[in-house]
Amino acid sequence: METFLSFFRHKMSAAILSAFGEKIPADVSICPQEEFGHYQCNSALQLAKTLKMSPRVVAQKIIDHLEGREIFSKIEIAGPGFINCALSADYLSKELTKQLHDPFLGAPRPSHKKKIIVEFSSPNVAKELHVGHIRSTIIGDCLARLFEFLGQDVLRLNHIGDWGTQFGMLIAYMKEKKCKATDLEELMQWYRAAKKQFDDDADFKKRAQREVVRLQAEDPESMHAWRLICEISRRGFQKIYDLLGVKIIERGESFYNPYLKSVVEELEKKHLIELSGGAKCLFLDGFKNREGEPLPLMVQKSDGGYNYDTTDLAAIRYRIFTDKAERIIYVTDVGQSLHFQMIFAAAMKAGWLDPEKVQVDHVGFGLVVGLDGKKFKTRSGETERLIDLLTEAVDHARKLLIERSTDGSTAEIEHLAHVLGIGAVKYADLSCSRTKDYTFSYERMLRFEGNTAVFLLYSYVRIHGIQRKIGVDMAHILKQHAIHLQHPSEISLGLHLRRFGEVLDWMSVDLCPNRLTDYLYALAEKFNAFFRDCRVQGSPEEGERLVLCELTSRILRQGLNILGLETVEKM
Repeated sequence: METFLSFFRHKMSAAILSAFGEKIPADVSICPQEEFGHYQCNSALQLAKTLKMSPRVVAQKIIDHLEGREIFSKIEIAGPGFINCALSADYLSKELTKQLHDPFLGAPRPSHKKKIIVEFSSPNVAKELHVGHIRSTIIGDCLARLFEFLGQDVLRLNHIGDWGTQFGMLIAYMKEKKCKATDLEELMQWYRAAKKQFDDDADFKKRAQREVVRLQAEDPESMHAWRLICEISRRGFQKIYDLLGVKIIERGESFYNPYLKSVVEELEKKHLIELSGGAKCLFLDGFKNREGEPLPLMVQKSDGGYNYDTTDLAAIRYRIFTDKAERIIYVTDVGQSLHFQMIFAAAMKAGWLDPEKVQVDHVGFGLVVGLDGKKFKTRSGETERLIDLLTEAVDHARKLLIERSTDGSTAEIEHLAHVLGIGAVKYADLSCSRTKDYTFSYERMLRFEGNTAVFLLYSYVRIHGIQRKIGVDMAHILKQHAIHLQHPSEISLGLHLRRFGEVLDWMSVDLCPNRLTDYLYALAEKFNAFFRDCRVQGSPEEGERLVLCELTSRILRQGLNILGLETVEKM
């Protein structure tokens, strides 16, 4: 289904062409206040300057040439020349009935199925996921879910840090201490002990450096130890991903090792490399350091080693030419914005990245902070482990449920505690502007009122409660009744439901999940207003209002699913 915004833009553009012979896209937007109309066309003000006519006269001519005006209940000129349009209740009712039977709930389908890569989470091997990984994981999963629902071909990549000099240090320690297979928590203790010995013991430091050389040469014993470290880490990561319901494919830094040499050689053949202090670098236009000097992108160190810049260049080249990606989305903290700007610029300079064919986006996000406004930590001052944070959220939800519950088995409470606890953490993150820091608070995110996961889930549960109370077969109701809007609260809810596709469209462009959370929160509020103003059970309109409730339920469930939240039908 076409979105209303797209539909009205086409209609207004056709009216402008018919009235003035001007082939321009109409400037159409949602009316900021529903009492003045549902959609607004602002093109008359722009055209008036070109045509040297009064904006209101231009607006009237556009209206006169507008075809299919019967779908509107009101078309009027406001202010200096704004055209405000309100849809008729009958037209909106028919559109909502079609939307109900659309498997994609009014979201537009792509004319071309794009290959989209979303890189997110990206923890380092031999380290546990901590609170700093939560935003990348949750935001990345949400964006992947969005594009999957929109019918795109999505590849979810976990670009883990599984290579580098730190592994020589850890492998040397494991060999000398004869460490055996363990879990991620003990592996981190080995890492800390190895780091201390590396810093304090010059002989151990040399042995660790020799171990790096062996690893890079793929010495069998060293590779066995490296694989063990990666497998232990992988099991620890997967425990978190299972808890969050996140699916992701691992393709770490080590994957690109075979391509690093050829990346540098290709850049040299294209005469893009300059030596700086013995290191091979790219100097890109527009990038300077604080002193105003050219800022280098180092692709090979003076000792011949490679770094993150080389790996990321190899990755973007592989994704363009081998994966055939048409859009690549990197989800990392805002602190890496400059790095990715330089990677994208280098890929364009090398001739790999053509912005007309491949879109690249860096989805930056701010920090998770505590109530004191500082980076979120445990009471002892340590960085919060992600597993502890999630477990604590479920514990808070369980206590809240036990306090409010009058019935329900232990198993039901445990399941609901998981749904609410994990959902609350995800929603609190996604409902904030991603580029800003956000304050983490269990109490705030588990409130039953306001813009929280609990409030939305409760609204969803309420709909199913209505259906259970009436005791109807919804499949039968859907065959017998169509949506028929009459009351202003019904019209307001219906209009918002039909805008679901518009919101997903916007979100696919600016990659801001809070667009969807804001929409769903407004949807829950409009549904509650409808339920307050329009009796469902026993009313003459019971059947058609049940159908409206069902559409609301489906869009709430799908919207929450895109955010990565599970739904329940009882609370």
